[in-house]
Amino acid sequence: MSDAKSSFVTEPAHTVPGSKEVTRRDFLNEITLGALGIAGLGSVVVTYQYFAPNVLFEPSTTFRAGNPDLYPIHSVTFLQDQQVYIVRTPEGFYAVSAVCTHLGCVTLWKADADMIACPCHGSKFKADGTKIEGPAPRPLPHFAISLTADGELLVDKLQNIKPMQVLKV
Repeated sequence: MSDAKSSFVTEPAHTVPGSKEVTRRDFLNEITLGALGIAGLGSVVVTYQYFAPNVLFEPSTTFRAGNPDLYPIHSVTFLQDQQVYIVRTPEGFYAVSAVCTHLGCVTLWKADADMIACPCHGSKFKADGTKIEGPAPRPLPHFAISLTADGELLVDKLQNIKPMQVLKV
């Protein structure tokens, strides 16, 4: 009986002792650990994104439009970064939105025709924002405009005002 115990081999017959052959069990263990590591890393990333603040930074709705002397009388100046027209008349200043009231396209000032036109859908407006023609349902809104203490124009796009209000300088 002692012969039977001594002849029992713990290693499979086809492996050579001392070789670095990967067994099926070792392979599956490594695959399992890799999959768990990837899943754990993914959960850490998702948890971090959940706790990180999700803030949308938008530009200020109030901006300085510069010194009034920059705008000649009878001029319409387009401020592209703010999407606003600064209009100067002999009576004073007013600020008109450059965003069409139809579908939100950015309009263009046509100096030769003396009007604001939407290049996408054909709406046309006078320099004061009054609708001339096209699919736009209403005129362009006017924004509040004032002078700062140091003499610059200050436009507030959150305050819509009546078209007749003009800043006298």
